[in-house]
Amino acid sequence: MALRPEQTAPFHSVRYALRVLEAIAAHRDGVTEADLSQETGLPPGHLAHLLAMLCRENYAERLSDGGYVVGESLVLLGSGGDRERALDERLQRTLADLRDTVGAAVYLSRYKDGELEVTGHADSPATPAVNEWVDFRSALHATAIGKCLLGQLDHNGRKDHLARHRTARLTSRTITDERLLLNTLDRQPPTVPVLDLQEYAVGTVCAAVPVTAGSSVGCLALSLPVEHAHRLRQAAETLSRKAAPVMLSLAI
Repeated sequence: MALRPEQTAPFHSVRYALRVLEAIAAHRDGVTEADLSQETGLPPGHLAHLLAMLCRENYAERLSDGGYVVGESLVLLGSGGDRERALDERLQRTLADLRDTVGAAVYLSRYKDGELEVTGHADSPATPAVNEWVDFRSALHATAIGKCLLGQLDHNGRKDHLARHRTARLTSRTITDERLLLNTLDRQPPTVPVLDLQEYAVGTVCAAVPVTAGSSVGCLALSLPVEHAHRLRQAAETLSRKAAPVMLSLAI
């Protein structure tokens, strides 16, 4: 499996956030924002935005004198045997925060060993998860999650998957023609949310955005009842803007 070239670059500002964290970690007694700007080469405005996100997620901490040191989350994620548990807890908190922010059930998925794997989700009575009436692993062609994952593969990777999973018609809106599906994936801009407008299930609309951590293929997604379809694009854009903390956790 190979990734599309434009998908191998980190999404949003994660690579810059990692650069900032590396610089902060190199100064055990703290480092000023001015010195960070000089060391990382980032302009003050962009750096301030990243520092606010890093402090909000507890990856960095601002001292009373204005300097920055590594935060509790970064310490926990780097603490050997506790790392996996800390990462799971952090991701679940992040997904719950995303659920409340976008007002929709949210899902974290990846494409591993040729199949979709939902690695985490957050829903609630007010934001119910989609009814998985057909196994998601057999419905990549019809779901926002699936199309987002397939969109990150190269042509051969997509063909391989479609050779193993028939593009069955799940609703009247499902794309079942393989050539049309491949053309649709080719035309999808990598930074624009992928939408599912009742292609998987009547009564449900979904959106998904890529999340990258090294060479892995993953995505964040949300689902809404069709009566809330008018909120889908705005919710998807919010999901896209909020994806950076998830990718940062996966990348550390």
